[in-house]
This record gives sequence, structure tokens and C-alpha cells, in this order.
Amino acid sequence: MPSDHADAHDTSSTVEARLPVGMQEVSAAEARPLAGAREVSGVEGRRPDGAAEVAVVQVRFPAWGTTPVERVLGELGTALPGGLQVGDERVREFLAAFGRRLLRPALARRHPELGSLGFFLRPSELARTVEALEGEHVRVPRGLIFHVPPANVDTVFVYSWALSALMGNRNVVRLSQRSGPVAETILETLHEALADADPAIAATQRIISYGRSDTVTAALSAACDLRVVWGGDGTVREIRRHPLAPHARDLTFPDRSSFAVIRAAAWLCAPRAARVTVAEGFVNDTYWFDQAACSSPRTVFWVGAESDCEAARADFTSHVARVVTVRGWGVDTAMAVEKRVSTYGLAADGLAESVEFHGNALACVRLSAAAAAPRRWLGAGTFAHARLGALGELVPLVERRDQTMTHFGFGQGELEELARGLAGRGVDRMVPVGSALSFHRVWDGVDLPAEFTRLVTVIR
Repeated sequence: MPSDHADAHDTSSTVEARLPVGMQEVSAAEARPLAGAREVSGVEGRRPDGAAEVAVVQVRFPAWGTTPVERVLGELGTALPGGLQVGDERVREFLAAFGRRLLRPALARRHPELGSLGFFLRPSELARTVEALEGEHVRVPRGLIFHVPPANVDTVFVYSWALSALMGNRNVVRLSQRSGPVAETILETLHEALADADPAIAATQRIISYGRSDTVTAALSAACDLRVVWGGDGTVREIRRHPLAPHARDLTFPDRSSFAVIRAAAWLCAPRAARVTVAEGFVNDTYWFDQAACSSPRTVFWVGAESDCEAARADFTSHVARVVTVRGWGVDTAMAVEKRVSTYGLAADGLAESVEFHGNALACVRLSAAAAAPRRWLGAGTFAHARLGALGELVPLVERRDQTMTHFGFGQGELEELARGLAGRGVDRMVPVGSALSFHRVWDGVDLPAEFTRLVTVIR
């Protein structure tokens, strides 16, 4: 669920770390490899002013403290007796315990997205993920995985890391220094679950933060077996400047955009309770992360006769506006200005027939043609609307960067026919309205557990 607003590097200053008993602050003079650590090229660097750059990171899990990146890699590179296996029971127990804590009613009410994460980590789902990998080959962990998640979607790093850990990998997750309160709550909950976890968890998993440092990124990149980059195109290009080991590879999730498709006649025929439920789901899809998540729809395509589409669009908008008002969603002055600049810009370019504002929180743009559907973010709560005569008219409009299509009013056969018609030109997910942010192990057309493992052929 990354956004195209994620930055490759943070520019914030280093924050003071809390050091628990038994963990010491490490000075620059002590920034040298531990015995047994793999040698990593590129650890020594220079700042733009010519001064030596100290390759230090803040460890945020499983402990708190400041330490050289070489020490992190050294600790993870040390052989672990009875190393983790794919589907390791110790990891499953830890993830399930962590998930149960996220589902505590008070926490789930305060941060609904953590409830979704806890549901994803329930034992039955973890078991299904492991069982889905069974086959004729022996699956083994890929090794050391370096994750670079986006800064503005706080839960993404957990999905990526949890699936990788479940596959038995050692992991280093770079958590942005600009991460929000949800990320802090996740870290606190991880530490709670760690108290009862097997020591193998603390020995093999690291969540760290660091500011703008090519030296640290280069060291982690050179040491990893797989680098997972979530964020915008700029983030991917920036991180790719740092070479990987010859055997290693990148798994990238760059800029994506998403849209919704609704059959107008189905909307008009639906009971009021069903329309309310869909409107609530649409608001969840779009407002949780200020519509900046890659899977949040930016355009709504209405399929059907012109009169039906116009009536359905108006009724849908009134339902969405009501949900937004009841939930108290709002935007600040700067965002309100951003939305007006973006929407009036579309009108000035001849791409919009009309623009409607429902307070500061909801803006609707009627496009002059379906082909004018914008892919760029227009501001939180800004939706373009366009009409299609039939679902198949989407095929020539879809681009490779289109990721998620949320839908209402279509049958399974129609959706599968559309998927075959698109033939890989775009759209990796077709899910009901309200499920745009529901994470699945297959994301952007990539089977993540499979990517986090290697296959060993055994022939007798």
C-alpha cells in the first residue's frame, strides 16, 4: 500500500534513543566490526562537507539503542543454532501473539488499521500461507532481507517483514524517522510480544531507523540477499544506486494508482442498507491514509446508461458525504487549497466538466472523458468520476501503473473476463469496494512468500 509520496531518505535529525539496561551507547570510535561479522564494503563514507560519516543506526527492535550498522550486520550474520526454517513454529507463535495484542478492543478502536493487521496475523491465516507453498521442491529461507517501506503508510513494514520472518529469514527493516504514532504503537506492541518469545526472534530480526546516509544504505544493500523497496519511483531509483551482491536481487513496489468501478443499475437497485455499507467501505479505502495509499481509488468509473450513471453518482456522493461527516473526517487549510488548485487545474486543462465541493473533506470532479482519468494524487478526498458504456471499455484505458480495481455490481465471470482482456497491461487486484487496503500475500501480482524463499531441487 505504498504511496508515490514516499521519500528515499529522511532528512530529519537523529532522535535520542532510549537505552534499556544492558545496552550501551556506542561511540564513533567503537564503530568497528564485531568478531565473526561479514566484511561489508562501502561502510566508510564522507559527508558533502568532506567530514567522515559515521555509519550509525538506531535500533528500535528488539532493543533500543544506537549502534554501528556493522554491528547490526555482524549480529545477524552470526550462525544461529537451529536456525529458522520456512514456517518456523517460533516465528508463528510470536506473530500470532503480536496479532492478538493488536486486536485488543481499545487498540483496534483507536487505530482500525491495526485491527486489520491483527486479523492478517491470526494463526489460521499464517498456517494457510505456509501450506500454500507446499510442492515438489524443498523451500528454504532466502537469507538476509533488507526492507525499505514508505514513510506515510505505517503498517506496510509489518506485512512485508512478517511474511519474510514467517519464511525463516533474517530481516533488517528501515523504519522512517518520520513514521507516525501508529508505527510507534506497533513497536510498543512488538516489544510486549517479545517478552514471551523464543530467543531466536531477537537474534534474527532488526527494526532500525537512520537519517540520510548513503553509507548505511550501501552497507545494508551490499550485505542482503534480497532488497524490498516500497515507495515512489524516485525512492526506487535512489535506492538502486547502491549495488547489491552479485547473487542478490531487488523486489520493488514503485508508484501505483487505483480506481473504483460501479455498475450504476446495481447501485440504484441496491437496498439503502447495502448502499450505506458500500459508502462506508469506500471511505475506509480512501480516507485512512489520506487517499495516498497506492490501493486507494482516485477515479470512480460508472458503468451503464447516462441517466442511470448520473443518478447513481449523485446518490453515491451523498452517501459518502454523510459518512465523512459522521466520522468527522476533515482537512486542514493547506490541504483544502491543494484540492482546489488540483481540481480547477483539471478544469482549466479541459479535462473536467464540473467540480463540486462538499465542505473541505470531499471534492468530486466530473471528467469530460473517461480517458482523462488522473493518476496523480489530487489531495485527500478528491475523486474524479467518468462514465463507461460497458465494463470492457476499461481495457484501452488501463495503464501498467494501475494496481487495484475496487468494484460493486459485477459478477465473478465478468471480472475474470476483464482480467483476461487486460492481459497483464495493468490491474493486479480486483476486490470489492471496502477491501482496497486489505493486504494479501499476493501483492502487485507478486507472491511474497514465494519471493522470500528459495527452491531446492532434491532428486533421489
